[in-house]
Amino acid sequence: MAAKVEFEDDNGQVVRYVRHVNGGGLVSPGARVHEGASVASTTYVEAGARVGARTRIGEGSWLEHDVRVGEDVVIDRNVHLGPRTRVQNGARIGPGARIGADVVITHGARLLADAIVPDGTVVRRSARSDFGVAA
Repeated sequence: MAAKVEFEDDNGQVVRYVRHVNGGGLVSPGARVHEGASVASTTYVEAGARVGARTRIGEGSWLEHDVRVGEDVVIDRNVHLGPRTRVQNGARIGPGARIGADVVITHGARLLADAIVPDGTVVRRSARSDFGVAA
């Protein structure tokens, strides 16, 4: 597996990523992912994103630009985190969840599989089933 990957996006821009040392996920050079985090090989972490220690990000997930993910977070497979979203320590996000832009997922919150969280929402620890399910 190549340590660096680059390709041309739909707008003709060359996009570059480096493989994370723990899992091989594709991380923008403008992102910071703790070496103790695990990033699955088919995951993308965009520029400006930050990921803390002992966080696990599953296959097919996408962290957009300027996302902040704390420590000891579990992001399951095929999860999308919108721009500028914040995920605090110890949170869990189920498979297939779609999280909008500028969302805050508080410490220890749990989101079920296929949850849909609208832009600007604050997800509290007690709100684990208050969100719709992706179709």
